[in-house]
Amino acid sequence: MRLSGKVSSGLGRASVFMSQSHYQDQFRKILGATAWPGTLNVQVENDDLSNYIALRQKAGIDTLDLDDEFINKVSKIDTSTIESVRIRGFLREGRSFGGATAYLAKISASESINISCAILIPDLTRHVEVIEVIADVFLRESLDLKDGSVVHLDLIIG
Repeated sequence: MRLSGKVSSGLGRASVFMSQSHYQDQFRKILGATAWPGTLNVQVENDDLSNYIALRQKAGIDTLDLDDEFINKVSKIDTSTIESVRIRGFLREGRSFGGATAYLAKISASESINISCAILIPDLTRHVEVIEVIADVFLRESLDLKDGSVVHLDLIIG
């Protein structure tokens, strides 16, 4: 499965979560290295949004405000060969840090550079049309990305 979308700025809050050692230990296992302390936000629409919603549903995340026609379209997308990795949440000093589901992928902005990454779908998120991507490098710099740059995410088949 390939998802394409445009880079967009986030709220800058991911670094609080990404810097937690509990998460980083798990990211190290799936990425082979610690993750950059932030996420790259990729806005998707049309068929790419349908495919992303199918991944969200595979992760057990409800998307409540979809119409019946869209839900019917999403239900026909086969995600059975795409392997997910569970990221466990935890409690620290009375504060809850939720779990997430990760899907391994390669990200590119051109055909010449592919960087290993993971699509991260937090259990609690307001984003429906925004994919959060993690990698062991600063993706904006490594791929020379700006808001509006088009990127491609090729999911790894498990």
